Amino acid sequence: MASSRSNLCVLSVLLLLAAVCEARWPWASAPAPAPCTEDPAGPPKSVEAILSEDFYSYTCPQATDIVKKTILNILEENRNLAGGFLRLHFHDCWVNGCDGSLLLNSTADNQAERDGFTNFLIRGIPEIDRIKEALEEVCPSTVSCADILALAARDATVGVGGPSWPVFLGRRDSRVSLALDADTNLPFPSLNFTELVQNFARKDFSAREMIVLSGSHTIGRTHCNGIGPNLYNYTGIDDLTNPNLDPIFAMVLKKQCPKGNRTNIVDMDRTKNLFDMDYYKGVLSHKGVFISDLALIENTFGLGVVTELVASSSSFFQEFADAMVKMGNLTPLTGTDGEIRKHCQFVN
Repeated sequence: MASSRSNLCVLSVLLLLAAVCEARWPWASAPAPAPCTEDPAGPPKSVEAILSEDFYSYTCPQATDIVKKTILNILEENRNLAGGFLRLHFHDCWVNGCDGSLLLNSTADNQAERDGFTNFLIRGIPEIDRIKEALEEVCPSTVSCADILALAARDATVGVGGPSWPVFLGRRDSRVSLALDADTNLPFPSLNFTELVQNFARKDFSAREMIVLSGSHTIGRTHCNGIGPNLYNYTGIDDLTNPNLDPIFAMVLKKQCPKGNRTNIVDMDRTKNLFDMDYYKGVLSHKGVFISDLALIENTFGLGVVTELVASSSSFFQEFADAMVKMGNLTPLTGTDGEIRKHCQFVN
């Protein structure tokens, strides 16, 4: 009798479990997953969990050393390229994520990102090829061009006195590059403060992080192409110079960038080859080469942040490093997506 009651209890439990599982998988004819178990995949992994600093520790343990050594050799030849490497990484990540798409050449039927307006005469691509060649000799088809850009930006910044930061690796290279994507994602140098905040917010960056990343203008140089609106076409009015621009500095810029000139080269700040606070000091003195530089202090919030950063170089360095880590993790291609290019300017 006890045995019968025990069997009846077991049967009741089994029927109850079957009812619960049927509620989860109402289709009776299709085979159900393992009944009443948790999703084995678990929650989605963070970018940091997908990428890792030691991604190449087994497949190419020399990778980071090769990049660093080559960058330092390049900076010995031309220290000013540090700004170029930093710009390459930012312009790559800001357009569909950090996927090396900026490096691809245009073809007969496609204008690539590098030939968009916002990438006018962008520098450093041949030097990235030089790093890639050094890696291919040791570890063929292993290290992505996207990862090279991330490492080069960090090592070049450190090479001119700037902060270091961890670089998470494991990105893969995109097979697609469109100039239109660059010109609809990258911030134009003529944007005002509100427009800059909106642009960065689309990538989940705060107004403060936007101001911090603008500090990358402390190194490198630019072309008159982006300076023209500050001197000759402010707010779209022909021959109007930005009234917020220091008038003596405006005269200096006009000598360097005559009206209509797009290709002359101008230093970003007085210490173009040193990562320091001089850019922000210039902005506070109304000596920004771009409209977007002066836009940082056009309201009380921006002025307060810039003033604060000038007062503490250690704070700026740390915040810049943190923002670069965040930027470097923007929607990378991983796993089997994309490819590992053999040459950074061409798909395989």
